[in-house]
This record gives sequence, structure tokens and C-alpha cells, in this order.
Amino acid sequence: MLFEFPKVRIDSLKDFAKHYLMIVLSILTALGLEAWIEHAHHQRAAATASAQIETEIRANLTEAQADLQQDVAQLKRLNTIRDAVSRDLKAHVSDDVIKQHILAQTGDFDLNLNFPTLRHEAWDVVVANQSASWIDHDRMQRYSAVYASQRDVITSMSENTALLMNGTGMVDTIADLHTDEAQPREFLHVVSQMAAMLGQTVNSLRMLEKQLGAALPDGTSNSAKPAPAA
Repeated sequence: MLFEFPKVRIDSLKDFAKHYLMIVLSILTALGLEAWIEHAHHQRAAATASAQIETEIRANLTEAQADLQQDVAQLKRLNTIRDAVSRDLKAHVSDDVIKQHILAQTGDFDLNLNFPTLRHEAWDVVVANQSASWIDHDRMQRYSAVYASQRDVITSMSENTALLMNGTGMVDTIADLHTDEAQPREFLHVVSQMAAMLGQTVNSLRMLEKQLGAALPDGTSNSAKPAPAA
């Protein structure tokens, strides 16, 4: 910061004191103004960053709620199919008859799992440009917690999906269904695994829905109704 002061003639100690006081006051005023400008800038940056993060969280929440509704419906369908096959096997119905029952219930059969994209670009920008340090501490804690939860849920989903795709024979079972073939017990094992994974996904989405809502100022989960229990 550069200060320029007028050149004045000092004839007495009193003049010197007045001139010195003027210099001190000028410096303090300039420093105070600079601090105020910087504080105002930080406040604006924090408000902008918070608005961007909350917009992103609301979008993630809306998508999570929509996917949760669809996954609950799909879980109900899988449970119905699984329970029907289980009843047939317990009743010692012939494999051919059970096969027909399976084929009748499994048109366009698939896992049909829906999971939100869970965007995080706004958060990444705020962290990168350091405007996160100007956001209120409590609010920042809520933001940090919800984005950490998003990462954990995505990691868990990726691991579960890989396990289901590689270790349960789901792909082979679906291929058999497309050619009107089904092995009742093998199908029961696969559909049970699919239902179990989808159930975990539904639970994860319900938890994430609460965490996303809690990170917002009003602490609500948007206006959408929660998905019913499966």
C-alpha cells in the first residue's frame, strides 16, 4: 500500500504533532478501509460459494429421491418374484411348472437399479479456490459431511455392483430368460442376491436423503414425500 502526504512547512512542535496525527489517522483509515473491503469480498465469496453448493446438494437430493422411489418399486417386484419361486419349491412343484411361472413374471427382467449421479463440482471449486475458508464453520461442517457421505455411498455401490455382476451368475440368468430358459433353484439364488443388493441400495439412498436434507439451511428433504418401506 502506497501513502502520499502533502508537503507542508512545519514551524513548531504543535504543527509537527498535528501533521503526525494526520499521517497516523490517514494510515489507520486506509488500513481500516482495506480490511473492510477484504471482509466484504470474503462475505460475498462465501455467500456465492454457499449458494452454489446448496444448489448442487438440492439437485442431488431431488435425483436421489426420484431414484429411491423407483428402486423401492423394483425391490417390491423382485421380492414378489423371489417369494413366488420359493413357495413353489417348498410345495415341490415340478421344475417345468416353476419355469413357466418364472417366465410369466420376468418379462424384461433385469436388476433395473437406479442411483443418482451425485454431482460434486461446486464443492470441488469451493475447495480449490479456498472460498471454503470464508464460509461459516458450522455450515461448512454440514457441507463437508454430506459430500463425504456421497463418496462413501458411491464407493459402496461400485463394490456391490461389481460383486453382483461377477459373482452371482446374474448375467447368465438374464440371458437364459431371454431364450425362455430358467433353472428354478439357480434363479432363486440370483433373484435373492439381486433383491438383497437392491435392499442395501434403498437403505443407502434413504440415509443419503436424510443427510442431504440436513445439509440444507431449512434441514428438510425437499417437498417430495419419502419413499415407502419395501
